[in-house]
Amino acid sequence: MTARIEGIVARLHGLHPRLIDLSLDRLCALLAKLGHPERRLPPIVHVAGTNGKGSVCAFLRAMAEAAGGRVHVYTSPHLVRFNERIRIAGELVSDDALAAALEHIEEVNAGAPITVFEVITAVAFHLFAATPAHLCVLEVGLGGRGDATNVIERPAACAITSISLDHRELLGDTLPLIAAEKAGIMKPGVPVAIGAQPPEVLDVLLAAAGRVGAPVLLRDRDWQVPAHPRPSLPGAFQLDNAGIAVAALRASGVPMDVSGIAAAEWPARLQRLQGRLAALLPPDWELWLDGGHNPGAGEALAEHLRAWSDRPVHLVIGMKQSKDAGEFLRPLIPLAATLWAVAEPGQHDARPVEAIIEASGGVARPGPDVAGALAALPRARSARVLICGSLYLAGEVLKLDAKSLA
Repeated sequence: MTARIEGIVARLHGLHPRLIDLSLDRLCALLAKLGHPERRLPPIVHVAGTNGKGSVCAFLRAMAEAAGGRVHVYTSPHLVRFNERIRIAGELVSDDALAAALEHIEEVNAGAPITVFEVITAVAFHLFAATPAHLCVLEVGLGGRGDATNVIERPAACAITSISLDHRELLGDTLPLIAAEKAGIMKPGVPVAIGAQPPEVLDVLLAAAGRVGAPVLLRDRDWQVPAHPRPSLPGAFQLDNAGIAVAALRASGVPMDVSGIAAAEWPARLQRLQGRLAALLPPDWELWLDGGHNPGAGEALAEHLRAWSDRPVHLVIGMKQSKDAGEFLRPLIPLAATLWAVAEPGQHDARPVEAIIEASGGVARPGPDVAGALAALPRARSARVLICGSLYLAGEVLKLDAKSLA
């Protein structure tokens, strides 16, 4: 962030005692003062879920753009630059445009209590409403029912990705409770594409859709995972995400070209790194990065590691303090040749290295940072290295690798 943007965000943090407060009243009041920009947007696809939201957003954008469309996209969190959260008609918002919009919304809000995420959401709507486009993709920040993006009254379609245990302190400590929060984005008459889910989650989602009158597009009943083209994002779980995106975008009526699936880009989702960090490893090694950080992501990554059985896999793990490190690591530990616990300087709310080692049952070794872990890896044979556990760690790793950002 530029100093100008940092100053605005710092002031905004003082307007509400909590970083997260799942309520729509404050944002609705601000949007009314702004003349309701959220009502002047192109057709919207609203995306909720625990894992895969960002990937679905990437597929939606890629397919609409492959058909010649202009696409607005709002996602969170950012990895390296704050601007990553807002893409206007295909281009990341510029520093000047973002700063000007933040200042305008700050002035209109006039010091009223509001969270920073609510302000950023208002900024996105304000910017999107000022630029013509064919599609607007909105990713839920947290949950669904009380998330700031849920002020949208009638999207063209909704999508719900894989649901797992995450943010239990805010959404509930069971899968059905979390599913009920995610289902809060469903609207009467608005089709909702639902991917593969545990039975107890699917029961909640279908019941919620029935109550509000939302037509359901269900995997293996109403749509199948696409056989062609092959998704550009690696991992078998991306087939589900691509299928959700195809079903939702088709239901929205927005022109699409499924060939876009093969061109989608989304950083830190099983992304191969080939920059400065990769250069610390032997030439025949591979270095990969994934932002997965909850139990569901651990299971999905474990499935992918089983397909990497041709050579050893070393895991480098850094996590946020509030995440369930033990459950994330449980399916991964048996598949790792070695496990390294890290915490990067600048990594937001990083779990201490010692706490990750404890969560691993003493299996992990101290990095203590990524470069240190890469330097200490046994080099007896060619191997793969996967850095994972946190999107905040992923952002720091992308900065370190540098050339991967080109």
